[in-house]
Amino acid sequence: MAKEKLKTIYVCTNCGEVYHRWQGQCNSCKEWNTITEDVIDTSPVSSKAAARNSSSRVSFSQLSEVDADDTRNRIKTKISELDRVLGGGIVRGAGMLIGGEPGAGKSTLLLQICGNLCHDWHVAYVSGEESVSQIKLRANRLGIDGRNIAIATETDVYAICRSIEEMKPDILVIDSIQTMNCSTVNSSPGSVTQVRECTSLLLNTAKKCDTALFIVGHVNKDGAIAGPKVMEHIVDTVLYFEGDKTLPYRILRASKNRYGSTNEIGMFDMSSKGIVEILNPSMMLLEGKGNNVSGSCVTCIIEGSRPILTEIQSLTTKTSFGTPRRAAAGIDYTRLNLLLAVLEKRAGFFIGNMDIYINVVGGLELEETSIDLAVILSVFSGLTDKCIPDDLVVFGEVGLGGEVRNVTNADLRLKEIQRLGFSKVIIPSRSVRQIDKNDYNLEIYGVDNVMQAIHLI
Repeated sequence: MAKEKLKTIYVCTNCGEVYHRWQGQCNSCKEWNTITEDVIDTSPVSSKAAARNSSSRVSFSQLSEVDADDTRNRIKTKISELDRVLGGGIVRGAGMLIGGEPGAGKSTLLLQICGNLCHDWHVAYVSGEESVSQIKLRANRLGIDGRNIAIATETDVYAICRSIEEMKPDILVIDSIQTMNCSTVNSSPGSVTQVRECTSLLLNTAKKCDTALFIVGHVNKDGAIAGPKVMEHIVDTVLYFEGDKTLPYRILRASKNRYGSTNEIGMFDMSSKGIVEILNPSMMLLEGKGNNVSGSCVTCIIEGSRPILTEIQSLTTKTSFGTPRRAAAGIDYTRLNLLLAVLEKRAGFFIGNMDIYINVVGGLELEETSIDLAVILSVFSGLTDKCIPDDLVVFGEVGLGGEVRNVTNADLRLKEIQRLGFSKVIIPSRSVRQIDKNDYNLEIYGVDNVMQAIHLI
């Protein structure tokens, strides 16, 4: 019998590079503080085991003979917002990793999915964090019958894989991967090697049994899923729950999806009865908007194929210090400074002695450049204390020369603006030439530069 040999190594959780001693920066990916200690088994493999592995063969199939009907292979979760993010539903045999801050609602959402599917599909829920009685308490709170949901508390990944091969469930939930343990790996649960090996074993077993696998992953202090980056590479879909902890709204976004778009988002509301999907996010984001308040401007963004109206607020006050303060919540800080420089240089407003604060209502993180004109007009409204009309929506990208550039999907934005009852819109002149004004019951104003938009306010 070979003597067990353990060796301490240091592994980068971002790229997987291995080092013999700890260092602050990874030489491969150049990330800081991503190298963690791990223990591996270096005992030699027996000759019989090596011969057995070398005698195995791969079974090939003709691509033309493989049945892959997308509509038949997808399972509808009965939660339209989740189906939208997944690309139309759950794909049989797919591995999906879902991450988010503690308390974001990951376990609650997955238990609700199990409750929706248990009447038509074979569902199994394995938790390494909660006992079966605790899971039952949460199911009672959510109003889930759970008559056809198989639940278990287990952390041994080999025992779980054997049960999957026997039960062959259609849906399997693992909550969470950081609690799983692989007995052949000599390191603690949650370590880089344990997470990588457990994920690989579960995913291989799920694909062999054609089981759709949901894996819950904890996040670190930077917001990324804890563990090696390779875990996100081997799964088919990576989902993130986003949202301000102080607000009940949650946004589900796919950062990777082999079976659909990564541009779609799903919006949910955390309630006492679980997670409720928000079918009209624009109305929700504009709810409570004040009337005749300076510094407030409504804009329209595109998330995937969905237009969403949101409010951008600005507050400008005279600074009490030598250097004015700039603060941005929901938009890129560098982009804000760029737009303020355009407002000062091209529009002639001196803001060198003003503190400026920008906030996107609802906790959204906006990266689209179509909000540029709305940000500038919001700051202008706060500077001059002149209110932007409540029935006006603004969108357009702003260049360094003060010009207002064209944006994509202007027709989708205008239809959403009209549906929510707004009557006026300021958009780039080129966007006006690409649409038919007679199709919309709106007063549409096209502008070529920032000054023209300011004169319309």
